[in-house]
Amino acid sequence: MSFAKTNMLVRSLSTSAAAAQMVKPPVQVFGLEGRYASALYSAASKSKALDVVEKELIQFQQSIKSDAKLKEFILNPTLKRSFKADALKTVATKINFSPTTSNLLALLAENGRLQKLEGVINAYKIMMSAHRGEVTCEVITAKPLDAAQKQSLEAALKKFLKGNETLQLTSKVDPALLGGMVVSIGDKYVDMSVASKVKKYTELISAAV
Repeated sequence: MSFAKTNMLVRSLSTSAAAAQMVKPPVQVFGLEGRYASALYSAASKSKALDVVEKELIQFQQSIKSDAKLKEFILNPTLKRSFKADALKTVATKINFSPTTSNLLALLAENGRLQKLEGVINAYKIMMSAHRGEVTCEVITAKPLDAAQKQSLEAALKKFLKGNETLQLTSKVDPALLGGMVVSIGDKYVDMSVASKVKKYTELISAAV
């Protein structure tokens, strides 16, 4: 999608006449979902509704997961685009969604892109996390971390952050690692697991045979 088309998206999502100038999100998300989310971020920024739009999208995302009929309506390819757009505008009005969120839902429906809604929402959430200075970190270990281990790990990881950034730590367990851990923080990735070392040595032995 060209820059001109992205600006057209911004204008479509915005109720402001000054929508032509793009406000770039703090982080780039690639793909069609990323382009819609970027246009949404720009429009929401101009209308000073960044946080409001995020809350509304999360609310709608949860509704799709809990309401089978709504999910079926969103994904049903046989329904006319115009019908879906009008229906979603009506729903958005009833639950008092902001014009920016309402415009996004209608635009996705009109363009036949509602199946991308989940991805657009997730991309926007990534942008908002970066906007707040949050750095996502995932730690995978062979066994669950106890409170002391988690606290020590958080303290070590915070040294990678800049002054205005905050750490958002999630931990997962994967017994296949055997021991050690795999850490990803922002765009950095470190594999300190025993499994990775075993794999490396196995490859070396295989190559030598």
